[in-house]
Amino acid sequence: MKLAEFNSADPAAAQATLRPCISVNRWVEAVAGARPFAGREELLAFAAQAANPFTPAEVEAAMAHHPRIGERPTAASTEASLSRSEQAGVDPADADAAEALARGNREYEEKFGRVFLIRAAGRTAREILAALNQRLTNSPEEEDSIVAQQLREIAVLRLEGLISE
Repeated sequence: MKLAEFNSADPAAAQATLRPCISVNRWVEAVAGARPFAGREELLAFAAQAANPFTPAEVEAAMAHHPRIGERPTAASTEASLSRSEQAGVDPADADAAEALARGNREYEEKFGRVFLIRAAGRTAREILAALNQRLTNSPEEEDSIVAQQLREIAVLRLEGLISE
C-alpha cells in the first residue's frame, strides 16, 4: 500500500493494514490515529516509538500469533505470508538445522513457557540457531526484555514491507 493510501484510509482500514505487523491494539490504534505521516520514515519512526515499550500483556498477546522458528505457517493470511517470507533463511530441506531448531525450540519452551521469537528476516538458520542457544542461557527477566525488542523489530520491519512511498 502506498503511504498516501494509508494516510487517507478510513480508521478501520488503516488498522486492518497494521494488524498483521503485530496484533497489539494499543500500537495499531496509536499508529493509525497519528496519520497523516509526511513520509515513510516519519511513519516508521513513530511506529518504533509507539512500540517502546510493549507491556507484558501485549507481548503475551502478540506471541500467540507467532509460529515456531522453522515451522512455516500455512494459512493464507497476510501475517502468515509475512512470517513465511521472514523465515526464508531457514531451509526446510536442511535436516540437521531443522532438527537442531526443533530441539532448541523444545528446550526454550520448557524453560520460558513460550515459543522462541527472533527477528528472522535476513538471518540464516545457523545464525538463528546460535542466537537460540545463547538465549537459552538467559534469565526469564532478560528474555522478557529481548522478546519485547524482537517484537518491536518485527513490527517495524513488517510495516516497512507493507507501506511504500
